Amino acid sequence: MRLILASASARRRELLAAAGLVFHQDAADTDERRMPGELPEAYVARVALAKAEEGHSRHPHDLVIGADTVVVVDADVLGKPASDVEAAEMLRRLSGRSHDVLTGVALAWAGDHRVIVERTRVWFTRLSAADITWYVRSGEPRDKAGAYAIQGLASRFVERIEGTHTNVVGLPIAALLQLMRQTALVVEGLDESEP
Repeated sequence: MRLILASASARRRELLAAAGLVFHQDAADTDERRMPGELPEAYVARVALAKAEEGHSRHPHDLVIGADTVVVVDADVLGKPASDVEAAEMLRRLSGRSHDVLTGVALAWAGDHRVIVERTRVWFTRLSAADITWYVRSGEPRDKAGAYAIQGLASRFVERIEGTHTNVVGLPIAALLQLMRQTALVVEGLDESEP
C-alpha cells in the first residue's frame, strides 16, 4: 500500500521527506470555505477529511493523507491572506501576543478513516510597522495561514511555542506517524523495525 499526500503544499512534502517517509503527492482540489458558525477545530477536521477522501477516490488501494492548517486568534480563523493589505492586518493582530495554530490531519483508506486535530500555541514579539512592511514585501506571507511561515523569515518574530513545531509548518509529523501506526496497515516507507 502506498502513502499519498493529497496536498500541493511544498512544506508538507518537505516535512514528510525529512521524516524519511516514501510517498506520492497528488493534490486534492477541495472547497476550503468555512461553513457559517463552524468552530475552528471542526473546520480543519472537515477540510482535512474531505481532502483525504477526495485523494482516496483517485487512489482507492492506498493510504491517503489530507491536512488543513489555520491560525486562530480571538476565536477568529485566519487562513491565507487574499492580499498584502490583508496579510499586514493579520500580522498586526498577531503582534505581541499568542495565537493557536490548528492542523486537521486525516487518513483515508478502503472503508475507513481517522481524523485528529493538533494544536500549537505560538507567541509573537511586538512587531513594528517597519517589521510588518518588510515582511509583507518579502512575499512570504501570501500563501501561508495567518500570513507567516515559522520556518522562514517570520522565525525572527517567534518568541516561543508550546506544542510541536512541525504543526505550525503545516503537518504534525509525530501525531501523523502515531495515527498511521494505529491503522495497523502495511504502508510502503513506514518501517516499523526502526525506532
